[in-house]
Amino acid sequence: MSTNVNDEPLARAIDIAFAVEGDALPREHRRELAAAIGLALPWWAAQEGAGMHRLNVAAGGGPQALLSHRTRLTLRVPRERATDAAALQGAALPVGPATLRVGAPQPRELRPFSTLYAHFVAADGGDELAFLDAVAVELSALGVACRSICGRRQVVEGGALQGYSLMLDGLNAAGALRVLEAGIGRHRRWGCGIFVPHKSAVAVGS
Repeated sequence: MSTNVNDEPLARAIDIAFAVEGDALPREHRRELAAAIGLALPWWAAQEGAGMHRLNVAAGGGPQALLSHRTRLTLRVPRERATDAAALQGAALPVGPATLRVGAPQPRELRPFSTLYAHFVAADGGDELAFLDAVAVELSALGVACRSICGRRQVVEGGALQGYSLMLDGLNAAGALRVLEAGIGRHRRWGCGIFVPHKSAVAVGS
């Protein structure tokens, strides 16, 4: 594995964050946005390890989710695809009745924090215990030892997806990088199972 100038290991994946323009999107937009990205970047849908972070939008229960000037569309891709992903700049992505216009990209390195958090990890069904058992199997396959803390159950995309927020605590640097690179669960392109660093294990249910 390569290192950066501070001798920290570099992940095999990288985040590419794009500025976006648009007023609002349908609150349930994961599938349509992923499909639009796949049309703009034909390689993306079949690329192993490619995914999309959830968009940070205004909270609420209405059908439309407001965007802010700080909203970013962030793709997680293998490092060798970073330049290809940056080609999304300038795209106009149709999402339901709305259009999301993609601005300039900014690469962001993945940092191996001891605590990682995913807003939504897809579950195949069953209860929280079954979900945590499935998570344990994936972590074992990655060779990762840590504490798993399950958050609240969520149902999104009109009931098409169910899952939980998930925090992983007590990771070493190598294990954290493996989780950041691989994710947990399915539907990475719909924003599921993608982890980000977290300062503590306090707010897992949020």
